[in-house]
Amino acid sequence: MDWTEKYRPTTLAEVRGNDKARDALEEWAETWDDHREAVVLHGSPGVGKTSAAHALASDKGWPTIELNASDARTKDVIERVAGEAARSGTLSQGGSGRRLVIMDEADNIHGNADRGGTRAVTSLVKEADQPVILIANDFYEMSKGLRNACREIEFREVSTRSIVPVLRDICRKEDIEFEDDALQQIAEMNSGDLRGAIKDLQALTEGRDSIAAEDVITGKRDTTQGIFEYLDVVIKEGDAETALKSSYDVDETPDDLINWIADNVPKDFEGTELARAYDALARADQWLGRVRATQNYSFWKYAGDNMTAGVAAARGGQKGGWTRYGPPSYWSKLGRTKGTRKTRDYIARQIATRNGTSISTARREIMPFLATMTHHCKNRELTIAMAAAYDLDASHVSFITGSGEDTNKVQSIVEDAQQLRDDETAEASGDAFASRSDTDAAEDVSDDRPDETDGQQSIAADSADQRTESERDGETDNDDQQTEGDADDGQTGLSDFM
Repeated sequence: MDWTEKYRPTTLAEVRGNDKARDALEEWAETWDDHREAVVLHGSPGVGKTSAAHALASDKGWPTIELNASDARTKDVIERVAGEAARSGTLSQGGSGRRLVIMDEADNIHGNADRGGTRAVTSLVKEADQPVILIANDFYEMSKGLRNACREIEFREVSTRSIVPVLRDICRKEDIEFEDDALQQIAEMNSGDLRGAIKDLQALTEGRDSIAAEDVITGKRDTTQGIFEYLDVVIKEGDAETALKSSYDVDETPDDLINWIADNVPKDFEGTELARAYDALARADQWLGRVRATQNYSFWKYAGDNMTAGVAAARGGQKGGWTRYGPPSYWSKLGRTKGTRKTRDYIARQIATRNGTSISTARREIMPFLATMTHHCKNRELTIAMAAAYDLDASHVSFITGSGEDTNKVQSIVEDAQQLRDDETAEASGDAFASRSDTDAAEDVSDDRPDETDGQQSIAADSADQRTESERDGETDNDDQQTEGDADDGQTGLSDFM
């Protein structure tokens, strides 16, 4: 079992290294009925922000509703899940008591495409009838409106002298003999990251009953295993337990690791053992699906058990020889479709920015409708309006409509869309981009009006008539040059405005 979960603080009193922040959080909870503010816990990864939030909930007896903002960022999801939980408390254990809403990675809601989510979270923290804790690594990556709507509590990096006692307590509970220098080195090696220090301690003591200073030095030199060496372990050599433990040292996420194993296992497995291996991989994929659906990353361990120990257990016996393993074919497919995905994502971003929705909503819900309505550009006027609204070029129009990018039909639609944008911009700008000729015409109208200074104008005209023909010709040339310059300036401004 992961020691960071096994020894996670269960009360605020057990939270180490951030006494001031811990006390401020407790005071916020005690007085919540008076101020009804949300709170942001921010600081570097691994310093205890999430642990403190859950410890507070345990102390107060508050059930928790958890969201990860980087994945559940759209307005609809936040309002449906977090909003309902915060306002009425109907999503957890029933009853009418307090519910604590915890939103992790709150600093990952940003950008035009996610502004619907930003507004939803800001509205949530202002209107919630339940306590809300936002957790962020970088406080100033959050929008100003969201920061202003919350109380702020900073969690600082945990000092070495606070990390060492935690490691010492874990060693005693696990019956592991230790040298103080070893624990000191682990603490210093992690630079204030308590979670990282606990993970290193678990990795360095795996299968051992003691740890010395030299063990830390050795472990620091090589703490990861190459993916090809690991594939040999899980597919050829190791038993279920060895395969599982070896996976802890592989620098791959479960989502990537399952693709490595699934693509390479048929090179050594066959028949019933291959069927058993794919059955284990299918169960692992189901757990990964639950992680994506619920953002509950504790399910990762079940996925890991199936894709590593499950596959190793499916093998009929050890296999010899050398096998040429390769990267997942899925990655090659991503490489081949990179251009297409780039085009798709650009269109989705344009739609999301213009319509104030999320990129995923634009891609899944809006783009299919546009594709149906503009199929092969049969509705030409609608296709032009779409290209103008979302600033699409020929490749984008071709992608949505299914027409050839180089066809005259698509090219003419793109040109008409550009003209439509120019016309709309000129109309919206009013007189801001009026040409010099328009200004001269207005002056001519003004000259026809009677004025008390007609006599002075006549004198000025007589004086002007006395100028030489060459002077007038030179001035005419200058006027022409000036008019051309003014026209260029006006066009440049229009282009900038677009």
